[in-house]
Order: sequence, then C-alpha cells, then structure tokens
Amino acid sequence: MTTITITLPDERLRELKETAFQLKVSPEELVRVSIEELLTRPTDAFQRAVGYVLKKNAELYERLA
Repeated sequence: MTTITITLPDERLRELKETAFQLKVSPEELVRVSIEELLTRPTDAFQRAVGYVLKKNAELYERLA
C-alpha cells in the first residue's frame, strides 16, 4: 500500500475532522473511503449511455425475458 500526502486549507481540515468524528471514523479512513467511492462509481456519461441502451432495447429485452 502506498501513502500520499495532501495539503488542505485549515477550514477544510476542520470540516474533515468534524465529519469523520460524526461518522465515528478517522479522517484518514474517511478520505480513503471517499476516494474509493469516487474511483469505483460509473461516470455520468457511462450511466447515460447505459440508460439509453436499456431504453432503446426495452422491447427486445421484454421479448427475451
């Protein structure tokens, strides 16, 4: 596992610590989970494309079901 260092304005660090405290996790864990969520969710463009394909082929899918 690799460690990275980031620079945050004091106000953002305070907000990060408050949010982590409310969620009962460390600030580091909150950042790690947030990055994981960002990297694993499909992009908006991908979601639009999937929606388009599903809508376009809905009748075909119904017949195949």
